[in-house]
Amino acid sequence: MHIGIITVQDSDYHPNRRLLKAAHAAGHTGILIHPYRLWPTAVNGKLGLTGKDSAPLPQVVLPRQGAQIGDACLALIRQFQLMDIPLVNNLEAVRIARNKFHTQQVLTAAGLPCPDTVFVNAAPGFFQAVDRLDGYPVVAKQTSERQGDGVWRIMDENDARQRALPALDRRRGLMVQRYLPPENRRDIRALVIGGQLICAATLIPAKGDFRANFHLGSDIRATALSTELEQAALAAAAAVGCDVAGVDMMVDTEKRPLIVEVNYSPGFKGLEAATGLDIAGRIVNFALDRCREKRESMDV
Repeated sequence: MHIGIITVQDSDYHPNRRLLKAAHAAGHTGILIHPYRLWPTAVNGKLGLTGKDSAPLPQVVLPRQGAQIGDACLALIRQFQLMDIPLVNNLEAVRIARNKFHTQQVLTAAGLPCPDTVFVNAAPGFFQAVDRLDGYPVVAKQTSERQGDGVWRIMDENDARQRALPALDRRRGLMVQRYLPPENRRDIRALVIGGQLICAATLIPAKGDFRANFHLGSDIRATALSTELEQAALAAAAAVGCDVAGVDMMVDTEKRPLIVEVNYSPGFKGLEAATGLDIAGRIVNFALDRCREKRESMDV
């Protein structure tokens, strides 16, 4: 069986290397699909593919381009979906999860707890957002940042004019959130696959940094979740529609969870190191099960 992995990275990139190895260990083949080297076609009344990676055709596809995914890759994912090739995760889940404010909208509408957030696309809106959030400091966050990039702690109006406003793109907008200092919170990454909690870890920001991100030097330690936190993680993944999700949460001093993000293509290097689990193998096994379920439904 051919397992397609949509990615702009090569086989040296940790998640790709681990997923390819896991596919091979399961007796199958992993294929890296570069979204700028494979193109959807609609010719002679049929949907198809052309380009460097057009053969062999994958039996199941994992979209893993991350937050930087654009409309061109979404068209490719839609093509796979319309060609009846199973996806892990599907187009709608990717569309929601790639934009952090769209995610916050969906989670809030589902009744799940999220950080207080205002979405703005003009300077006057930014300063009104600060007032609505009871003043500085606030967190300014781009809607498609990755690995902690595009996130700033804004201390005052001058800081806002120097750092936040230059990053304010009217077409994409900017999120302004209430600031919760590291000493008053606990940062958690939970991994959900197929509606089940696989593992979770606590991240401790590097000294002098307020961002909890493994790629920025945060310490990561395996942790057990309370029933409330586990249910929050599962509900967040389900609300966005993700089969595989990295759910980032903050827990305040009163142990109340806030869901910060749902990542449809989570990195798992830190989680594998902290927990000792074969996370790549679990993702591959889920993808294989999804493909088998599709085949069985077609045979009925």
